[in-house]
Amino acid sequence: MNRSIRIAPSILAADFMRLGEQVKECEKAGADMIHCDVMDGHFVPNLTFGPPLIAQLHKTTKLPLDVHLMIEAPERSLDAYFKAGANAITVHQETCPHLHRTLSYIRSLGIQAGVSVNPSTPVEMLEPVLGSFDILLIMTVNPGFGGQTFLQSMLPKILQADSWRKEGVAEFSIAVDGGIDPLTTPLVVESGADLLIAGTSVFDGSIGDNIKRLREAAC
Repeated sequence: MNRSIRIAPSILAADFMRLGEQVKECEKAGADMIHCDVMDGHFVPNLTFGPPLIAQLHKTTKLPLDVHLMIEAPERSLDAYFKAGANAITVHQETCPHLHRTLSYIRSLGIQAGVSVNPSTPVEMLEPVLGSFDILLIMTVNPGFGGQTFLQSMLPKILQADSWRKEGVAEFSIAVDGGIDPLTTPLVVESGADLLIAGTSVFDGSIGDNIKRLREAAC
């Protein structure tokens, strides 16, 4: 395995009464990023948090903050999350009628631009914007809730995305989010993923031990 595999714990599964403490544990355990799922109760059937929490996390940890906007009209909120301290902002293909413009604007802020596709969206929908993003986030569950079962039928999407990189079409990280644990990690890594977003499998039990298990599974 020549690729460097990064792990981004998703705070959706954290204990919010101990969030700062648990993020520090993630940092100590060698996590590479902190993944922040922003949900609006419209695009997905759940409601989470907004820029004020991102700003608090920015003060709490030195780890980059990967903000995943599962919201309608994300272009209206980009400046707010950037100012709050986001190091990467990922939007959904399904919510952006002017996707190239949105991704270009995120990059113009000097941070990484990411784009995500739901399980029912073909990854080929992103071909027109190849070269315009730094992270391709493939949802391996239907977005909205943590603790769901990994959809193995998403593996061909990862393979297709990796083929674009191997062909030299574009350079980007392939992230996967949903049901990532020590059993599913080898499947996605072998398919080409190099950014593992994990919630329940990190925060359920010892964070340090859990991140270590994911690292071992990725080898």
